[in-house]
Amino acid sequence: FQEPKPIKVMFQDEARFGRISDSVYCWAKRPHRPMAQAMLTHQYVYAYAATCPADGGMDSLVLPHVNGACMQLFLNEVAKRHAQNNIIMVVDGAGWHRTTFDLPPNLRLHFLPPYSPELNPQELIWHELREKWFHNRVFDSLDALEEQLVWALQALEHDPDRVRSI
Repeated sequence: FQEPKPIKVMFQDEARFGRISDSVYCWAKRPHRPMAQAMLTHQYVYAYAATCPADGGMDSLVLPHVNGACMQLFLNEVAKRHAQNNIIMVVDGAGWHRTTFDLPPNLRLHFLPPYSPELNPQELIWHELREKWFHNRVFDSLDALEEQLVWALQALEHDPDRVRSI
């Protein structure tokens, strides 16, 4: 790092959200049987997020693809949001993470060992998002899905205690 600043360790990952419903069991009073719609439409958006387990901070972006260009946008955004810190960004071994990035001066990448998603706390955030905001939901359009995803990510970004507890 060029300047001495407080170090912030963040764990980054991407997740695909699409118009494929995920039906799960739910509670209902007897004798009623709940109905859950299902859909199978191959339209997706991708959420990029980085979490700091120490303070519960989370930064996220919804982007159309997973590739080096979108990852560069995300890295630049996180570095800008945390300009007062030097950031160590822990990432997995996805192919686009090995792209040669133009890293901001306050950000460095650190790679997890191969085949070890259990070491990345961001994976737990994806489980929470899918369970609380996406189960038994059908979206009329990709825009509706994206709106729900943005709302859910913002809710978590503004609730560091919840993020830390996850």
